[in-house]
Amino acid sequence: MGIGSGDHAMKTVEIRETTKAEIVQILALYPLAFPEEELRPLVTALIEYETGILSLASFDMGQMLAHVIFTHIGTSEENGIGALLGPLCVLPEKQRLGLGTQIVRDGLARLERSAVRQVFVLGDPDYYGRFGFQPERHVLPPYELPAEWSDAWQSMVLTGRQPLAPGRCSMPAPWMDPALW
Repeated sequence: MGIGSGDHAMKTVEIRETTKAEIVQILALYPLAFPEEELRPLVTALIEYETGILSLASFDMGQMLAHVIFTHIGTSEENGIGALLGPLCVLPEKQRLGLGTQIVRDGLARLERSAVRQVFVLGDPDYYGRFGFQPERHVLPPYELPAEWSDAWQSMVLTGRQPLAPGRCSMPAPWMDPALW
């Protein structure tokens, strides 16, 4: 599977769910991609959480190139399932080759085949807007965000689904740290 028109050397990229045995590889990516941010405790806690977690990685000839987690979240609405996209990282020397786009699109396609109705992200509106994310004003993150980040909290409703009921998100314990928001 290729990753797009700008792809020259990665025609063999495979995206699949990660295994517990790959945690060392996963954790090795994050300090490389985010040298100023310590995301390994969050990533470890999410992967160990197991329930409602979709952990995907892309590989080229056995080398892990990118990783993303989608976490099931909700609001006060019964049976309203959403997903939070993040964290997402790509090996620095493989950035700008479409790997992030490819792994996010793969994850969204998997969520389309599940009970998830709406996907949320806290991130760059220019980057995530290309997937169809729009600023979210009805379903709120678990903690107040700085005013300058208001457009960074975004969502997209999956095809044929209804958005979650307005309210504050409920999230698994690993996300309930104000420092992450």
